[in-house]
Amino acid sequence: MSDNAASHEAFFALHHGLPRQGPGSDATTRHLLALAGPLPPRPRALDLGCGPGRATLLLAAEAGADVTAVDLHDPFLNELNAAAEARGLAGSITTRCADMTDLPFRDGSFDLVWAESSVYNVGFDTALRAWWRLLAPGGTLVLTECEWTAAEVSPEARAFWGKLYPLRSTADNTHAAQAAGYEVLGVYTQPESDWDEYYGPLAERADAADPAIPGMAEALAVTREEIAMRRDHGTEYGYTGYVLRPTT
Repeated sequence: MSDNAASHEAFFALHHGLPRQGPGSDATTRHLLALAGPLPPRPRALDLGCGPGRATLLLAAEAGADVTAVDLHDPFLNELNAAAEARGLAGSITTRCADMTDLPFRDGSFDLVWAESSVYNVGFDTALRAWWRLLAPGGTLVLTECEWTAAEVSPEARAFWGKLYPLRSTADNTHAAQAAGYEVLGVYTQPESDWDEYYGPLAERADAADPAIPGMAEALAVTREEIAMRRDHGTEYGYTGYVLRPTT
């Protein structure tokens, strides 16, 4: 196994079985769902980058949605299928291993397109363009994006994110959504507790991991750097939820 393959496997080994693969909470999912407004009696929902499916399960159970859950990592989909079966939701959830930039769905297939903590895989602007076609008339796009939250950003935080993903401000992303032809129904700054819900279990898993496993030392270094950055510079960036609807 190559070094890159070993690091890839070690990274997913750290994350398997965790309740979330990014900052979030059931309370935030419910809040964003409320901002989306009334939905059809049995809405057709698409959860993109679903991971183990925490949001998928909530949309099926509480919004009564038929949810298609998409991720590129089959083990996450297996976790979701097992959870859906255990909760009696298997009939409401369909999983699909697919790329978020190459989705095999017809135009207008969904009343609700959902993406929590996964837009970074494609980029905010790309998501706005690529996922528009999936929405049925009156449909809603809900996504969360990591953003700068401080007027002045430290060199450390800027260097860290410069290696990973280009962050913008809420004002810039709101403008981008409007310029792409969306009405902004709601914007929600996620609380710090959403980060704790993700990093708490991840830190415990990292502390218990065996660094002698091939690729694990590298995966642990990346994970601990990320957690330390949040601890030291968490006031400078955060996640924001957007609830959007095409204007035409």
